[in-house]
Amino acid sequence: MPENLHAQTSALGRGQTAADQVFEILHKQILTNDLSPGEKISETETAKKMGLSRQPVREAFFRLSQQGFLLIRPQRATVVLPISEIDVLQAMYVRTALEVEVVCAAAEKKLGDEQLKQLSNILEAQRSAYAARDQIQLFELDDKFHRTISELTGADFVWKLISEQKAQMDRVRYLSISEVDEPLLEEHQAIFEAIKKGDSAAAVQQMRKHLSHFESNIRQLRSKHPQFFSAVGT
Repeated sequence: MPENLHAQTSALGRGQTAADQVFEILHKQILTNDLSPGEKISETETAKKMGLSRQPVREAFFRLSQQGFLLIRPQRATVVLPISEIDVLQAMYVRTALEVEVVCAAAEKKLGDEQLKQLSNILEAQRSAYAARDQIQLFELDDKFHRTISELTGADFVWKLISEQKAQMDRVRYLSISEVDEPLLEEHQAIFEAIKKGDSAAAVQQMRKHLSHFESNIRQLRSKHPQFFSAVGT
């Protein structure tokens, strides 16, 4: 486990509970494979390194177990779970259904110039991140693009639902982060153009195309990194 947890905890935003802070740090470490599948993690050791009592750590561990990240075993070490392929595909199904409805609504709503500018700025930032080969920034901007479409459509709640579902998907995305390439930008641009034109049919088609790559990507990643995957659900 990384050694600088106390410093990371101190650096997090005000207004968060200690459990929130522990959750965010460990969540990111599992996503980025700083904590890999099969690795053991201890409440006592984590609390000591973060300079906290065990209660917020226990709460964070429970939340991570609910997302399928940790397996908590009484009287035995807690371990990081592998990525559940079943959970990923189920989450992808839910996400596609929700995002198709949102992008259709966004196109039908005919967003104003200022709203379209928000999406355009994200696309520009993505192009800059791609040119700099900043894969982490690309990952974050990818989420921001999709989240912003929901927000501009007045469907913030949809992204909250998606966020709750996509934890395992995000692990796959981080595992493939070094392979992110230009088609991601082209697909986002195509979604943006359809929204801008008010063409709901094209917007739906482009969103389905964009999200459909995920299933083939997971098969390729499972072949390359079998140790990271499990065929069973959490």
